[in-house]
Amino acid sequence: MKGSKADLPVAVDAMGVVIRMADWGEMVVGLESFPAGLETAPIFRGLPDDRCQCPHWGYVVKGRFRAIFADHELVLNAGDVYYLEPGHTTAFDEDTEVVEFSPVGAHAQTMEVAGRNVAAMLSGTH
Repeated sequence: MKGSKADLPVAVDAMGVVIRMADWGEMVVGLESFPAGLETAPIFRGLPDDRCQCPHWGYVVKGRFRAIFADHELVLNAGDVYYLEPGHTTAFDEDTEVVEFSPVGAHAQTMEVAGRNVAAMLSGTH
């Protein structure tokens, strides 16, 4: 399998975030762009500990972000590969692009809650 920005469908385009993704077997592949200054904590409200519960494996193509856990932070820069265990939020210090892989089931459960939170934020009811 292979994918590119030209052929992976856009799943999210809101608040400066663009995520192109597809299911590849038991994994979701994402080509993801985030704007500087974005903090994702609000989109995970309602999940255990109000943190993302999906593990992710990825590569930072461009930029810099922080994965924030209850007891530590992990700073990731362009050129870094990473694994984020469940229980994190993220903060983007620069415009950032990543390639990320996540298990289908955990990703779907997390995105269901995140999608509701983003929709509420966009409508002004959150």
